[in-house]
Amino acid sequence: MDLSEKIAIVTGGGQGIGREVSLKLSQVGASIVVCDINLETAKIVSDNIKANGGKSIAIQANIASTQDVNEIVNQTLSSFNRIDILVNNAGITRDNLILRMSEIDWDQVLAINLKGAFLCTQAVLKAMIKQRWGRIINIASVVGRMGNAGQANYASAKAGLIGLTKSIAKEVASRNITANAIAPGFIDTGMTSKLSDNVKQEALRQIPIGAFGQPADVANAVAFFASEESHYITGQVLNVDGGMFMA
Repeated sequence: MDLSEKIAIVTGGGQGIGREVSLKLSQVGASIVVCDINLETAKIVSDNIKANGGKSIAIQANIASTQDVNEIVNQTLSSFNRIDILVNNAGITRDNLILRMSEIDWDQVLAINLKGAFLCTQAVLKAMIKQRWGRIINIASVVGRMGNAGQANYASAKAGLIGLTKSIAKEVASRNITANAIAPGFIDTGMTSKLSDNVKQEALRQIPIGAFGQPADVANAVAFFASEESHYITGQVLNVDGGMFMA
């Protein structure tokens, strides 16, 4: 896979899966716009990329804000003159049983995990359509396909992201733009490290491979979808979950 001369925007790129995606895309030649609500972590990833010979800028942004999203696009075009790849990775959790879930927790998760992906996609499409080449990769989740107790907001947002992916794919395929989703299972990140040992052991019992995934497993799938090798694949959902969910 060779992404030389390609420009990639990675939301939530300062940590976890987003960090690994940013580093992987850089390793295969892309210039990376690392976007994160936390500018410090975004800069650390961006500096890492540059220290290894890559090109990168860091941008602080709340992707639920149209103004912030437009600024991401403006800074990217100002620095690199084009946008080739968008990885909608940013996401949050506010877990609770639905009877106890607050409206605020519902709204915040939907705003970041789903609305943010919509805003970012809408904002980059003009540049992609003009150049007649683009890759949109949405980081969904297996819970968006199977549901999960205590995560009605998160599962709904990720299910919506899958529907968004398929709709985008149908709208822009004729412009040589693909849209695909990756549905990670239990990936060993800071978000999952906070879970109790009992929850982790229960999760392991649901994974046929018998181990948690690593951020690199997701990043490798992103690199494939971002490359020319995947040009005939669009509107698809790839589970990266060790066999946790099989449809």
